[in-house]
Amino acid sequence: MQDIKRRAVTTLRRGCYRKAMALSIITNIFAGNPLDRAGERRGDESWLAEKADDPHSLAVALWNGKPLVEDAPASQDKDGEDKPASVQIAYLRADMAKDLAGTPERLLFMGLWKDIAVFAVDLEGSADPVEGPLQGLGRFEELRGVAPMLPPPDAGILATAKSMFEWRRKHRWCSACGQETAVTDGGWKRLCPACHTEHFPRTDPVAIMLALHDGKCLLGRQAAWPAGMYSALAGFIEPGETIEEGCARELKEEAGLTATAVRYHSSQPWPWPSSLMMGLMADVDSDQAAPDQTELEAVKWFTKDEAKALIRGEMEGFFAPPPLAIAHQLIKAWAED
Repeated sequence: MQDIKRRAVTTLRRGCYRKAMALSIITNIFAGNPLDRAGERRGDESWLAEKADDPHSLAVALWNGKPLVEDAPASQDKDGEDKPASVQIAYLRADMAKDLAGTPERLLFMGLWKDIAVFAVDLEGSADPVEGPLQGLGRFEELRGVAPMLPPPDAGILATAKSMFEWRRKHRWCSACGQETAVTDGGWKRLCPACHTEHFPRTDPVAIMLALHDGKCLLGRQAAWPAGMYSALAGFIEPGETIEEGCARELKEEAGLTATAVRYHSSQPWPWPSSLMMGLMADVDSDQAAPDQTELEAVKWFTKDEAKALIRGEMEGFFAPPPLAIAHQLIKAWAED
């Protein structure tokens, strides 16, 4: 049985790690989930049950939101130099994940890699499963901490699972009648048995923007952040707004600036708990920025040279978000353009 699992994992990794056709020249961490989500299969309960029992099917495990990972094999680059230490998903057999789940509430059909079905299991509680049923199969780590060390396909898969389980955990009750809902469609829908209202996963759209004027970019900081950290401005898109309108409103509200042009850069799924960060470059009409003292306690303009030093961690007294965050990539893209 372990040999079957090993072959399935090897097949999945070899396929997923090959460079796929790029839809964008910019791919942020957590983007690029390689699985075929196979939405047309989600309603086929007999097919899902068959795949969950298939010895070739795999599963990822999360315990209190932390993914099960393992050290990746040591490797070298094309020059023969050792690559930095990295981690990868520690896959389980899907039938084992099904037994651990105990109920459909904790099992999610993630999709397919060719003929290999991939599930996810949501584990909770104070007892670490690696000291029990998952002993010797990996370790649970905070996703935010290990994401930069994961292969991009693994990071995308885990971000999807984490966001889905957070949604399911927080939306167990019907917003129409208050009754408890039930999981269906492989975990991608909740159905109210009382009023038959269907509930689907939600993703919160966020505009995150780099304000630009006269060769400088504007960054701000919140009082709760570590001292010296500055980042791009951001805010949730409100009903009835376009992305561009939401960007302009946030700039006006948080920094008192008027946007004159907004350009799309890239996007990033952000699984805390489930947002879609839409990265933008926004030209503004002046450099007279003032923090609103509600969202932001301070704002500061940076030249390109200062922004380069900021993202390299070489600007004394100031630092940017880590490369994990789309804000870092926005600053980097502008500074190095």
